Amino acid sequence: MKLKWWIIGLLIALAVTLISPLASPWPDGLERVAEDKGFIEHAQDAPYEIIPDYVFPGISNEAVATILAGIVGTLIVFGLAYGLGAMLKRREAT
Repeated sequence: MKLKWWIIGLLIALAVTLISPLASPWPDGLERVAEDKGFIEHAQDAPYEIIPDYVFPGISNEAVATILAGIVGTLIVFGLAYGLGAMLKRREAT
């Protein structure tokens, strides 16, 4: 029964990725404040980027690249969360 809720949650998250190209094109709050206050030029790049700028590399259509990046990211997070849950459940059973 619990697996059913995991699957429903995953399907909802994947459905949301289909509308991800409709997200706001403007910078997020922290980036906006950095621009407004003039310290954006002091920002450092992330030490690594799995999917830079939420756009899957190698895909020319930006909307499709964004959707694909969302699907990959969602599946990665789902896999990690599910694996951690299974590991904790196994640990609790012993």
